[in-house]
Amino acid sequence: MHELKKFNDQLFKNVISNPTEQELRNLAKPMEKTTEFNSASYVTEVRNRSAKNTYIVDEIEVGVDQKEISQEDADKILQKVIEYVKDKDVIRVDRQMGMGDKFSYNCRLYISKEYARIAYMWNNTLQPSSNPENPDLLSIYIPEWPERIMIAYPETGLTLILGSDYFGEAKKSFLRMAMYKVKEEGGLGFHAGSKLLRVYDKNHELKDVGFIMFGLSGTGKTTLTIHDHELTGEEKSIVRQDDVIFMDTNGYCVGTETGFFIKTEGLNPEQQGVLYKAATTDRAILENVKVYDDGKVDFDDVSLTSNGRGIILRSEVPNTDDTIDLEKANKIIFITRRNDIVPPVVKLNPDQALEAFMLGESIETSAGDPTKAGQSKRCVGTNPFIMGPEIEEGLRLKEILQNNPDMECYILNTGSVGAKGDFKGEKLSIKVSTTIMKEIARDSIEWVKDEEWEYEVPVQVNGIDIEKYNPRNYYTEEEYKVLASKLKAERKAWLAKYELTQSTRSESK
Repeated sequence: MHELKKFNDQLFKNVISNPTEQELRNLAKPMEKTTEFNSASYVTEVRNRSAKNTYIVDEIEVGVDQKEISQEDADKILQKVIEYVKDKDVIRVDRQMGMGDKFSYNCRLYISKEYARIAYMWNNTLQPSSNPENPDLLSIYIPEWPERIMIAYPETGLTLILGSDYFGEAKKSFLRMAMYKVKEEGGLGFHAGSKLLRVYDKNHELKDVGFIMFGLSGTGKTTLTIHDHELTGEEKSIVRQDDVIFMDTNGYCVGTETGFFIKTEGLNPEQQGVLYKAATTDRAILENVKVYDDGKVDFDDVSLTSNGRGIILRSEVPNTDDTIDLEKANKIIFITRRNDIVPPVVKLNPDQALEAFMLGESIETSAGDPTKAGQSKRCVGTNPFIMGPEIEEGLRLKEILQNNPDMECYILNTGSVGAKGDFKGEKLSIKVSTTIMKEIARDSIEWVKDEEWEYEVPVQVNGIDIEKYNPRNYYTEEEYKVLASKLKAERKAWLAKYELTQSTRSESK
């Protein structure tokens, strides 16, 4: 294990230390195309994260879905990097993840000067560091490196990012490392959004209900995180986080970032007014979004990539307040996007929540991989940034739920139900999903146990004809049986990879 303090300014030929936001934008000016909103836009060579090129050093036990590299091999690359940067001008940016004392980390990024745009973008996702001379986590980012490889030293807190100029690698290098540190400190880091719904419950008492929401890309996680649920007056929706939160054993959720990294494809003021407004200010930063020579922004044009992104400031989102933390995750929502037999919402016990976490289930969308659109897609915890055995995180979540019976878990389907042949299914609109969440907060939904699946399903939801979305209404008994058997077999095979069996569940009780 290396000492983090050895990786300092002395390694580099010249260091531009902590320039201001405006200075960073000025340094990145050669790469900027200025938009009609006077904001910066950039185009990268690499258009998404390089998960297949990301390796965890074997100073820890790696998980099923993680790629391992020996410390010997990692150190050989590290030494080449150290030799290379002796002649490099770099930018150093120190920022802080988290606002309070708990699960808060000072983060330092060193990056090649000519890629100032990445430093500018990263600067706007976190807040100023409270202790810039003593970083807890450090990333050295050399986009021009001839080989594309990312190497994480979990115990050291060091990440090498080499051969990619995609901003997401910088962002996730710190979040990945911080989530591991939180786990080592007894908590859990989640790839999830968080919000508060202040509502009158079924007893007409005004209550604050905390939500965290898991969801793979394309499931609507950001949309549901930002949505106001049409609450007015004393009732309101308050946004806390959009990407990563840290939970302690009591369900308290620490926020991480002050900037949101949003998908921009199809962004428009009619359907996503809050996000659109924030993305069209002069402090937003666009990446791989179509911007014409006159500065006109076209969020519908995906000729560059369907993974166009934008950094928006949390302060530009109207339904936010002065904290990014959540006192309690009263409701945990696993968002999925399925199209046949998964109901619009189901209520889970702790064992079922463990299974839902380990499944991290959805289907591929045309925006992700068009050749696999409609096929099942799964990722433990909807979190491709886990370091260490994945099952440990699922079992710790179950333990937290068992020790906090006031925390409830649900699966929310944002796709459709009843798809068959040419019929794409009865669409579960944003209106349906946001209404369900609102009524969950109000504790007004009437539930009944589904004897086949053993979870609870709704029989009455205020504001929705819930029977219209009952998947069983769209299939014959035999058709439903075939689909159910297929889904159960897929899930069983997936969970077996992580040695999650009935005996594993029983042993964890």
